[in-house]
Amino acid sequence: MSRAPRPATLAARWRRLRWRDRALLAEALLVISLARLALVTLPFRHVVRLAATRPAKTRADDPEAQIIGRTRWAVRAVARRVPFRAMCLEQGLTARVLLRRRGVATTLHYGVAKDREGRLSAHLWVRAGALDVIGTENADQFTLVATFPPAERAGDMFGDGRAR
Repeated sequence: MSRAPRPATLAARWRRLRWRDRALLAEALLVISLARLALVTLPFRHVVRLAATRPAKTRADDPEAQIIGRTRWAVRAVARRVPFRAMCLEQGLTARVLLRRRGVATTLHYGVAKDREGRLSAHLWVRAGALDVIGTENADQFTLVATFPPAERAGDMFGDGRAR
């Protein structure tokens, strides 16, 4: 009787990664931890101010879509493994910081919705131009209330009241 192959351990998968992927995961771990710490200890207006810096000059190492894909992978992989709940806000801030360091401009989208019991819930998703970065899977369930950096015109920020 043959046994099914055992899934690779986390350590074995780590060893198979390229050094660039290991560095990206380490960076994502550091940034998501700092984002969580900032969200727990600082007023939200200060957290937003920290996330406000503009991206560095674009580095032409990889195409933008590839940079976004690798960043999405790293943020999600780390968020699943940290000892705290890394929700959309921590993940979005982490993606923004990582992409900013790589010269990719992003927009944070803040939305709200009511659940079946009438309780308000909030969500953050990130886009880089027309490209989805993170948190966009269920963004259409939330009403867009703000973007960061702010949209050029109020109509752009609030649109028709629904997330796109």
